[in-house]
Amino acid sequence: MKLLQRIAITLLLLAALLLSAGRIGLLAGVPPRDLGVHDGRLKPPSPTANSVSSQARLWPDHPQRDYADIAPFALHEDGPATIAALKALLASEASATIVDSRTDYLYVQYTTPWLKFVDDVEFWFDPINNVIQVRSASRIGRSDLGANRQRIDTLRGRLETMLATGKASAEAGR
Repeated sequence: MKLLQRIAITLLLLAALLLSAGRIGLLAGVPPRDLGVHDGRLKPPSPTANSVSSQARLWPDHPQRDYADIAPFALHEDGPATIAALKALLASEASATIVDSRTDYLYVQYTTPWLKFVDDVEFWFDPINNVIQVRSASRIGRSDLGANRQRIDTLRGRLETMLATGKASAEAGR
């Protein structure tokens, strides 16, 4: 019985230490210095299973190419309009902080509420392919347990709903 009590107390202390480490920022990781668009590309996917990228196929020998591969966002009207719509959508999310916003590029940091892990998310209007390229990556850890893919898929659905509702409202007002 005493062994079980000691194990329970140890687990509680470890949980409290982990939570405290997150709350003071020790789990946030270091912001990447090489984000942005370079030669028509966003940064490659992470070498571990903790990122997604619509440009993953540009790196055929990348060890996480298949895991990271995700579809780009379709344009609504044009690139700058789609980026602006994404910005409006993201501005309403409590866990998202817009760090860099241009007519063709958007960089957002997502912070988890409890442990304060930070993920870096980029959107870029690719004028050659006429899509919004996207990259979402966790700063630390070897696996994101699918969180980045789920985030991008959810954002894609919310954006499509927002734009469809907005277009429907605009057409109803005619």
